[in-house]
Formats: sequence, C-alpha cells, structure tokens
Amino acid sequence: MFQNNGATTLWYSWFGILVASATRVVFFMDWWRIVRQLLGPAAFAGILLLEPFANHFPEASQSDQANRVLAVGVWMLVWWILEAAPLAVTALLPMLLFPLLSVMAPEQTALHYGHPIVFLFFGGFVLALGLEHYRLHLRIALYILSWTGTSPPRLVLGFMLATGFLSMWISNTATTVMMLPMAISVLNLLQGEANEKSQQNFAVALLLGIAFSANVGGMATLIGTPPNLVFAGMMQNRLGITVSFGRWMVVALPIVVILFAVVYVVLSYVLFPTTSLKIANADVVIRNERTKLGPMQFGDTLMLAVFVLAAGLWIGKEFIVWFWPKLGLTDTSIALFSVVLLFVLPGDARFRKPLLTWDVTTRLPWGILLLFGGGLCLAEALGKAGIIDALASLVPPTWPYWIVLFFLIAVALYLTEVMSNVALVGVFVPVLIGIAQSMEVHPLYLAIPATLASSCAFMLPMATPPNAIVFGSGKITVAQMFIAGFVLNLLSLMIIVPLTQVLIPLAFPAIAP
Repeated sequence: MFQNNGATTLWYSWFGILVASATRVVFFMDWWRIVRQLLGPAAFAGILLLEPFANHFPEASQSDQANRVLAVGVWMLVWWILEAAPLAVTALLPMLLFPLLSVMAPEQTALHYGHPIVFLFFGGFVLALGLEHYRLHLRIALYILSWTGTSPPRLVLGFMLATGFLSMWISNTATTVMMLPMAISVLNLLQGEANEKSQQNFAVALLLGIAFSANVGGMATLIGTPPNLVFAGMMQNRLGITVSFGRWMVVALPIVVILFAVVYVVLSYVLFPTTSLKIANADVVIRNERTKLGPMQFGDTLMLAVFVLAAGLWIGKEFIVWFWPKLGLTDTSIALFSVVLLFVLPGDARFRKPLLTWDVTTRLPWGILLLFGGGLCLAEALGKAGIIDALASLVPPTWPYWIVLFFLIAVALYLTEVMSNVALVGVFVPVLIGIAQSMEVHPLYLAIPATLASSCAFMLPMATPPNAIVFGSGKITVAQMFIAGFVLNLLSLMIIVPLTQVLIPLAFPAIAP
C-alpha cells in the first residue's frame, strides 16, 4: 500500500525524532517556572479588563491611566514575589510598557534609571570592590576577631562585630561569604568535644549571628543595603527631600547598635547559650589567617586611605556644606570622586598600574542599579496616576496614629520575609507617603521605619542571601532559624517604631512637630 522508499523513511525518521524531542521537552519542562512567568501577564491583562479605577476619577482619561499603571505595577509585583524572572529584568518592564501604554514618554522613563541615587550606589559598589580586591575587608574582620577574644560568647561577638561593620560598606552577601569559611574553621576545632548540646548551640549562635548581623549592619548607612537608597531616591523624587548620608546615620546608627546588641544577647545567652563551652586553639586559627595576609603593602594602604576619605566626607558632608555652601557637594559627587581616585591613583610604589582596573567592575552587580531605576519609575507613575492617594484612603481616618504606625511597619517587616526588600520598599514606601499625607503626618515618620524594617528578615532561609548562605552550611535547621527569627522580628518592631519617632526630628529638625 505504501511504498517504503528512501524519502518516506527519511520523513518517518524526522517525524519520530520530532515526537521524541517534543515528548522529552514536555516531560522535562519546568512547568512551575512557566506558570510563574504567565501569572504576571495574566494579572496585567485581568486588571486592564476589569478596570478597577473605572469610576474612581472624574475624568475617564485619568481612570484609564490609573488602570494601566496599576496593571504594570501588579505584573512587576507578581514577578518580584514569585521570582519568575531576575529582579533586574522585572525592573525593566516600565521602560518597555510605559511608553507603549502612553503612561510616560521614553525619555521620561529613562531618566529614573540614571537618577543620582543610582550613581551613589555605583560608587559604593566600586569602593566595596576595592576593599575586596585588596582583601582589606578580611584584615578588618581578623583584627576585630583578635581584639574580642576567643571564648564562645566573645567569638560570636567578634564575628558579629566584623560582619556588621563590613556590611555597612560592602555587600551583605559578600561579607557573609567571606566570614563563613572562617566560622567553619573555628567550628571544626570542636570535633571530639564532650558536650554535644553546647557545640550545637555555639554553631547555631555563630552562624545565625553572622547572617543576622549582615542584615542589621547594612541598615546603618545609605550604601549599606539597596532599600536605603531606594527610599532616599523616592524622597528626592516625590517630596524634594534630600536624605543625606549623615542624616540617615543619625537615625539608623543608634537603632542598629541597639538591635545588634539585642540579636547578640538573644542568640548567645537566651536561645542558644554558649557560656559552658570551651574552645582550644581558636586564637591560632585567627593568627594563621592574619599571617597569610602578610604586611600591608603600598596599594593596601592607599586603598584604605581612599575608603576612609570617602566615609569621612559622607559623614561630615553637612559640616563641609555649611562651611562652604557654594561647593555643591553631594553624596553622589563624593562617591564618584572616590571612583575616579581608585582608577587614577597608583596601585604600587613604582606607579606601574592604578589601584583598580576596569576589569574589576565585571563583578559589580549591575542588576541592582536597574532595580533602583525600575522601582523609582514605578513609584513616580503610581503617584502621578493617583493610585497612591487611592490606596491611602483605605486606611480608616479614625484609627489612632500609633496603631496605624505599628500595623504598617509590621506588614513591611513580615512581607520582607517572602519578597525582595528592594521591591518591597519600591512598592510600599510610596503608599506610606500617601497614607502619611492623608493623616497629616510627615511621610518620613512612616517611610523610614518601614525601610529599616525591610532589612529585618530573620525568619526564613530564602528571605535574604546571608540567611541562605549560612543555612547552606548544613549546621542550622529551618526550625532553629524560624524560632530565632520570629523572636527577633517582634523585638525589631518594638525597637524600630518608637526609636525612629524620637530620632527623626533630631536628624531632620525642619519637620519636627
């Protein structure tokens, strides 16, 4: 009936390969990833069809605009929460969709991706890369460890101090990655110790201390963690308020110090007591690590000098501007000045190469910079479309201020356990600005505690990279992290909310009641 010629055989062969390949693709397809990716566009389309703001505004054009902006915002939020695409890729959606939907012109959209705050964080990243390149972060950490001592509680304190201080200036993730191997080396000294419970307590306290102090330390400075700079950019864009490096530290640093002490006491003396354990030769491990580094060289010294200069200018900028008001000094200009120095000053005594070459920037997390731009662009669109005011009106005006404050900051604190803190600040802070204005309260009183709370993700391994890194050591269970994190989340709420209300007027006297 059918002739089995060569062409037919070839056709059947190709058909069989196609069917087998399709079956293999379907069987091994990452269905959950595809579902997560489709949920974003589905939510986008659903909002455009349902038009939730159809009758909210008197003009139809404003209602249409609000629906389009909300649709884009929900798409971004779904992808951010489900991690359906890289965070930076999701942050590019406004650049793609706002011009197509006539929400914003392309040049207006692009302006947010080149905001001065973006370049401030770029400068902070390059400084951090310089510290890592010359291993100065390791020198600082080992110096702190040798200073605190080697009893179990002191070791926990030393690792936490080193991690917290470094996280003020460099990536929390990089700090944790650096500190973890040293912590594992110390834990290996406990092999064969008799008290297994004390060993386990020390391991959990030490590793959780590293992760949590990395989260807390980043709160202290504007460049310490991305949410701080996203907040500063929104204050500049939406309200014209400049949150300088020094003013931020006036509010954040006292809170960080108190929160750091609370984390240390809870871990080392309450939940996982370590006082009964004895560790031999821990000082030898630290001494050996310092010996491997050798003495400071010319490049090390000059890199440290640039870092100290940048930190000093950031902290003392307010005094410099007061003394020389025509200078026009900003946090961003200080960051860029430091970057220029790093690529111009010599890296050795013979002037053969600069401190840094451009190849170092291949390790720079460029995606975070795009994430800033997307968050700022979305916040601007939400404000212009009237969505923020609409959401703010949902808060009952009869609620007392302190109840609203505690409720909203608690929402921010627990949401950060399941979504990116940068995305959280980008979406939540604009809403808080609208709520504060409707309550006739200055927005800083709500926005600053929410931004600080977004870094207090202590409960889950996936909440922050430091949590995931120490959990990956295999020496901590989910239950141990959850219990410690639940307690510390509550304490963080009790610390951040009242202290910010006291410290904000000190940092920003112009808004004091």
